[in-house]
Amino acid sequence: MQLRRAVTLVCYWHHDDFVIHDYLRRTTTVFDPVAAEILSLFDDWTDSEQAVKNLDGCDPESVGQAIAALRERGLLLTPKEFGADGGMLERAWGTWAPEADMFHFATRDASFEEPTPESRQERVREGRPAIFKNYPGADRILLPRRPARLTDEFGKVLYTRRTHRAFTGEPVPLDVFAALLSTVFGPAGFIDADAFGTLMLRTSASGGARHELEAYVAVFDVTGIESGVYHYNVLEHSLELLRQDCSREHAARLCADQSAIRDAAFVVFVTAVVERMAVKYRHPRAYRVMLMNAGHFGQTFALTATALGLGPFQTAAFNDSGVEQMLGVDGMAEVALYALAAGWPTGPGPARSPAGLESFGRTVLCTESTVPRD
Repeated sequence: MQLRRAVTLVCYWHHDDFVIHDYLRRTTTVFDPVAAEILSLFDDWTDSEQAVKNLDGCDPESVGQAIAALRERGLLLTPKEFGADGGMLERAWGTWAPEADMFHFATRDASFEEPTPESRQERVREGRPAIFKNYPGADRILLPRRPARLTDEFGKVLYTRRTHRAFTGEPVPLDVFAALLSTVFGPAGFIDADAFGTLMLRTSASGGARHELEAYVAVFDVTGIESGVYHYNVLEHSLELLRQDCSREHAARLCADQSAIRDAAFVVFVTAVVERMAVKYRHPRAYRVMLMNAGHFGQTFALTATALGLGPFQTAAFNDSGVEQMLGVDGMAEVALYALAAGWPTGPGPARSPAGLESFGRTVLCTESTVPRD
């Protein structure tokens, strides 16, 4: 019988067990580690009897039994079982595999249970993570608390928002800079979250009001603030100095040498304190929510910057390890997710020609779909 190894298998040690995880079918099986060697014989379509012969130095009967067990658990598939899933997965996700498709499919169809007062108490039994982070020994700058000038019509702000990559080099006034940070990252209110204590609200959505995101700012050209890397202390509305040896060139190198990072007046590196999210949401799907939350903050940052007359820029193209080292975070309990920058724009945004007949002629507008039938 022709068999092939499922293409979505990941093997790992968990405590004392050797685990084979099929992230597409969401099955987890404990096997002897020799199973990995047997599976490697089925990288392509292979006859099971030939596979037994190819495994030198092993008892053919025991190998045959192991193949049968792997077959029974759905880890070795017949052509019919392999079906369209394998080919479709490779076509759709091939350039991202295995990291992206593993994360996506392994977190699909999570079981969402309504929390009870008892389950909430259990999740905080060993303590609640702090909702604010600070650096008590750092030199700090207390920022002005003037309200942001956000008087433009929402529609105007929404439709004039563009990603800017060119800046004038003029310094951003301190009050404008402070208004942007407080509007995007500062507290908009506080709520009683029962067992979880007091939680903060911000102008961006955050799953469960966990607000696991922190802001670190590399300042290059803000009036009254010396260049350096700072942590934005949300509770104090202050900047805590972490280091003064960060140049524009260094920040750009960490962000794929993008000129928008090099030329911006400041760059905000957004991190996530994992414990704040994990203490409430135990399923790994919550990692998706952390990424969504970073996106919410990125959009609020872009719209607020636009309303203040600044040009926003945002990117996920950065070296995680380098950014985390620069910020002094460990990359485990606190991880880098996003880079947001701003400055005075040189114009309304990159000039691009409107789409015309030729452009639409090069474009596939729709994909025809059929309704699946039983």
